[in-house]
Order: sequence, then structure tokens, then C-alpha cells
Amino acid sequence: MNELQKQKFDLVTKNLQKWQGRDEWFFNREHTDTYELYYEGPYKRAEVWQKKILASLIKKDERVQTLLEFGCGTTRFTRWWHEIGIEASGGDISPFMLGQGAHLFDGDLVLADSHHMPFKDHTFDVLAFIATFEYYKDPVAVIREAVRVGKYGIIFGMMNRNTTKLIRRRVQQAFGKNPFYVTANFYTPHTLTKVIDEALKGGDYTITWKTTGLPKWFPVQQWNMTYGDFFGLHVQLNDVE
Repeated sequence: MNELQKQKFDLVTKNLQKWQGRDEWFFNREHTDTYELYYEGPYKRAEVWQKKILASLIKKDERVQTLLEFGCGTTRFTRWWHEIGIEASGGDISPFMLGQGAHLFDGDLVLADSHHMPFKDHTFDVLAFIATFEYYKDPVAVIREAVRVGKYGIIFGMMNRNTTKLIRRRVQQAFGKNPFYVTANFYTPHTLTKVIDEALKGGDYTITWKTTGLPKWFPVQQWNMTYGDFFGLHVQLNDVE
């Protein structure tokens, strides 16, 4: 981005601070400009295991060749989908995050709200939500929109409510030290499944999930119990060809 483009971008976005009527960290340049550094630093090991469980879930559905990741941010995971053989595109509501992603990802990106995706029915094989679904005010509406656009289902990557780290995050927030989860609604595999069941009532689908984010000293790093800092959950739609 040259200096003139940067000035135009700053002019257009300077008053953007809220989404869904709330202040959000991803509308703050202080946080979005350093987002990638977090993954390259203390979060690196966690990311490796998160990608392992997401790959193991999505690869079970051999129909999946294309994917739209909503809430793609800087395209950290959007770039990775390509590495495992899935043609991925990205969407996000934050121009600040997409501004970073446009420099890192050589693919299609769209600035849009996940509640109203600007795509025709079944444009993609699957929808992905990685560390973003926690921020949606109307999750049922988002899921219904996702299965409209994604022909074969949805894959989620979520911060898990069933983790001791939740206490640490809330204490940090109380002292104004952690802005990232102030508006987040944390799920477990079971509570997310209830939301999915409400959204897809009467549909034919299969849900599978795995959890990771376990301590380094623990004998396993992924399992099918509800405890762990992160879980992946795949909704496979069965009533489509």
C-alpha cells in the first residue's frame, strides 16, 4: 500500500470502531496490525495442533474442494487451507484485518457481514469459521446463511469454554489487560451442537468434533473429550449430492 492509498484508507476507516453496536478489538489498528505476530510467537505450538484437528475433520468429507472462510482476518488459516489441497477464499467484516490479509494472501477476499453473505446458494463446498463464531450476536442466522452458501456443510474452530484458561482470560479482562475476548461468547462442543440443531432443525447432517489445546506434558494432544483450550467441529450435510 503506497502512501496515497494509506491516506485514503485511514480517511475511510478512521471512524470505524463498532460492529453489531459494540466496540470490537478487530476494529482497532493497534490490535489488527500485530495479529500475525501473535501466531508467530507464543501461539505457535497451539496453532500446529489446531490445524491438525481441523485437517483430520474436513478431510473425512471427500466432496470438499472449495471453501469460504468467514471471519478470515489476516488470512492466517485461509492460506493454510490451500496447503492441504482446498481452494479457499475469505470474507471478513473488518477492513483492518482484510487490509493485512490482502498483502499476505493471493486469493479472493470480500468485505462483508457473515449474517448476510454476498454469494449465491451453494457457491462453495463448505464454510469455515475459525476463532470468529464466538463474536456473532445471532449465531442461528449465521449458521443458516452458511449452509445456504456452503453446499456440504460447515467447519468450526473455536476457543473452548471448558478450559482453565477461561478463568485467566476473565481476570485479565477485569484488569483491562485482555481486550480480545470481552465480547466473545465461548462455546463447548455440546453447546455449539445445540445451536446447530436449532438452526438446522429437520435437516440430515452429521456432527463430529475433536479437542486440543491440552498442556504440553499431557500424554495426548487431541481427543474426543470436551476439555481443552480449542475444539474443531465439522457439520457434514448428508442430504445433498
